[in-house]
Amino acid sequence: MADIEVYREHALGLPAARRAAEQMLSDLSRKFDLRGSWQGDMLRFERPGVSGFVALTEKDLRVSISLGLLLKAMRASIERLVLHELDMLYSKGPSQGPAPRAATPKKASRRRKKAGP
Repeated sequence: MADIEVYREHALGLPAARRAAEQMLSDLSRKFDLRGSWQGDMLRFERPGVSGFVALTEKDLRVSISLGLLLKAMRASIERLVLHELDMLYSKGPSQGPAPRAATPKKASRRRKKAGP
């Protein structure tokens, strides 16, 4: 059973979705030394302690990752990295980037009133 499962819809089409999957593998390979290969529209990847795949269609994708015993403790941080990569590479539209951050309210300045004479 997979430790990390993600399903996403996308509007990239299959050729662009394949390029995005290759970019994601490249980015994550630098961090985790993954090796991958295509089997049809499925990009399989592995390294000692990690195995998984990205399955693509014209309109959606599924990521499934199984972690070895030592990496299970890092599951949450690995999942955050994968979700971040998906957010960056599989945005809904061609011109849409990552969601903008919400503005943080400015702190009201506090001035001390001087005591009168």
